[in-house]
Amino acid sequence: MTGAGFHVDPWVVSVSGLEPEQLAHEESVFGLSNGHLGWRGNLDEGDPRGVAGSYLNGVFEEHPMPYAEDGYGYPGVGQSVINVQNGQIIRMLVDDEPFDLRVGELLSHDRRLDMRDGTLHRTFEWLGPTGRRVRVESTRVVSLSRRAIAAVRYSVEVLDQSAEVTLISELLANEPLPIVHDDPRVQDLLTEPLVTVEADVVGSRSTLMHRTRRSGIIVAATMDHEVDGPGCRVVSDADNDKAQTTIRARLDPGQRLTIMKYVGHDFERGMTPATVRARAEVAVAIAKEDGWHRLLADQREVLDEYWRCADVVVEGEPRLQQAVRFALFQIFQAAARAEVRSVPGKGLTGSGYEGHTFWDFEGFVLPVLTSTAPDAARQALLWRHSTLHHARDRAAQLHLAGAAFAWRTIDGRESSGYWPASTAAFHINADIAVAVLHYVRATGDAEFEREFGLEILVETARLWLSLGHRDADGAFHIDGVTGPDEYSAVANDNVFTNLMAQLNLRGAADAARRHPEKLKELGVGSDEAREWEAAAADMHIPFDEERGIHPQSAGYTHLERWDFDATGPDQYLLHDNFPYFDLYRKQVVKQADLVLAMHVAHEAFTSQEKARNFEYYEALTVRDSSLSASPQAVIAAEVGHLGLAYDYLAEVATIDLDDLHGNTHEGLHIAALAGVWTAIVAGFGGMRDTADGLRFAPRLPQPLTRLKFGVRIHGHTLSLNVTALETTYQYSGDEPLTILHFDEVITVGGDDVTVRTPSLPDPGPRPQQPRHRAPRPAFGTDADGDQGRVC
Repeated sequence: MTGAGFHVDPWVVSVSGLEPEQLAHEESVFGLSNGHLGWRGNLDEGDPRGVAGSYLNGVFEEHPMPYAEDGYGYPGVGQSVINVQNGQIIRMLVDDEPFDLRVGELLSHDRRLDMRDGTLHRTFEWLGPTGRRVRVESTRVVSLSRRAIAAVRYSVEVLDQSAEVTLISELLANEPLPIVHDDPRVQDLLTEPLVTVEADVVGSRSTLMHRTRRSGIIVAATMDHEVDGPGCRVVSDADNDKAQTTIRARLDPGQRLTIMKYVGHDFERGMTPATVRARAEVAVAIAKEDGWHRLLADQREVLDEYWRCADVVVEGEPRLQQAVRFALFQIFQAAARAEVRSVPGKGLTGSGYEGHTFWDFEGFVLPVLTSTAPDAARQALLWRHSTLHHARDRAAQLHLAGAAFAWRTIDGRESSGYWPASTAAFHINADIAVAVLHYVRATGDAEFEREFGLEILVETARLWLSLGHRDADGAFHIDGVTGPDEYSAVANDNVFTNLMAQLNLRGAADAARRHPEKLKELGVGSDEAREWEAAAADMHIPFDEERGIHPQSAGYTHLERWDFDATGPDQYLLHDNFPYFDLYRKQVVKQADLVLAMHVAHEAFTSQEKARNFEYYEALTVRDSSLSASPQAVIAAEVGHLGLAYDYLAEVATIDLDDLHGNTHEGLHIAALAGVWTAIVAGFGGMRDTADGLRFAPRLPQPLTRLKFGVRIHGHTLSLNVTALETTYQYSGDEPLTILHFDEVITVGGDDVTVRTPSLPDPGPRPQQPRHRAPRPAFGTDADGDQGRVC
């Protein structure tokens, strides 16, 4: 088992027994979603549970943003995800005894998340207080092929004495979320956010219609059932916030009562309730007509297609293999059917971060989707494009040109009330633009670039010109911004921001040249693209000549260093124990910033600069963010510290399975899980997108003996099979593909190509981290033989 009690299996995450204190954690891990609809892994019966969770991507409630002191440009309205109608619940009575896992004797209890089938299975045996023993099996699915549908198969078998079994299938609205605001005015608005529009029953089908109180979103939920058992009696009713179908049957030993429950969810803002209701009811009717087995077959077909490219084979550490597939499964189901909606920081596995989307979606998740599930990546970028009107309004409010995308949001409007880490974090605009550039290069989707991507690139390029300025020598500076490191704020010439803006500006100019017919429509003047190129060419990138490194921002290396020796292990996370003003004025890094820049803008640094920069910032980076270990793993691998990279990979791979940050109950860390793929493919695979095309530099750390992964390129799959001594490349495209293996040009296509791995130069001593902040040892022992400390 893992540290959190999960059994180790390459395709399954499972747990035996029931520990009530672990339920909230397990509910996130066992959550199922499809990007539109998400169900936490709550027990079927509804109780006991950690945190209830049924979410629709884009359903939220608005609330006033509370400020101690208001200021110009502060967002006035916040957004928070809410629980929609919960269709998971199937309660059970054996004779007249309500089933409760905490009453009677639980003889066995097992749950299993199958990542090939996309299903959550549960089996248990229970001996009730009256001496009746039953065995229950359930299987749950949130459909990847049918956007609106989730379903449950629930089966009860009486084992040794005849009994009357009653199943009560429910739709339940206005279930409470955990407290998300200390301000009681806000919390009151979120306590019962759904107002009843309609409740209706036709036979075994029930529909609940609600409207959110302030955001005005119509939400419909429909359930219907198939019943299999001897002499069943079925009764349904509905009223306001609850619909239920009651199924009763007298069972002799060995007989079963089985129900298949189909639940459909739909919503819309500005659409009539009748239309929303019809969409939910039709989705359920079709699913029921096609049947349970077709639903599972379709689920397996979708996942088989995904895994053909996305699967990563890791040999040498079984727990890592399981963790990698868990990460890839969660990334896919967070986005597969989002369809012009955002992907929240927790996906649809919990209400953490209030259901908001951040920059880390484009920075961490989209590169993975672009390389493994490009259709989902396209839909996510279309959502960003659909919010351009909000981004333009926000830029105008800030007296800037172009578009300023929201730092945290659900529908595209800014929903962050802390401006140093939101308004000042302008890099999100370049993160989005660079994601567009990467998607177009990887897919060759010229239609997307012309119709959607170009407009994003143009508007973000305009932002940088209005935000930056030139000095007397003509250098272009961007001042007063916050980079990825949230322990620094409102700095001048943040290197990550400047390099990302440079990529944005150049990419916009190149795209404008490819689509001259669109420039008039977008209002791009004859000289505007040249201004973007000039600003990019003159972008100031600070460099500390004395130390031979890049400062994170102008003057950063001259700040006082944080006193790590005087900081105890119980004082991390630093922002929970020290004032931000103290963090802002000293050299201490919450998460990879300059190190992340060396990955994303890798051609801006020499190999010697990367090694020196990495060593310098390792001594400052405390990883108080889940987004740090992955970029550190990538650069550690590039500069030759494979053991350190492996430790970072192990940490990010187990962040949710082992609940390393103690907050997985709020939902999974989707961007960190995406970092697992990045640490492997960009770290140990060495994948980089260069001016000369894709480059790979594969090297394996101990104890790994083999690594296999694939990436999608223009609709075809390039596969790498890596061992310690050599790499075999295989490409499925009709036309040959030219790539770099280290610095050797090779052409792949048709026959496999196998090339040797050059020897690894001595990287020197392993860099040191701040006291108490060495990476978590790789599954107990780090690959260099040193003992690290648990973060």
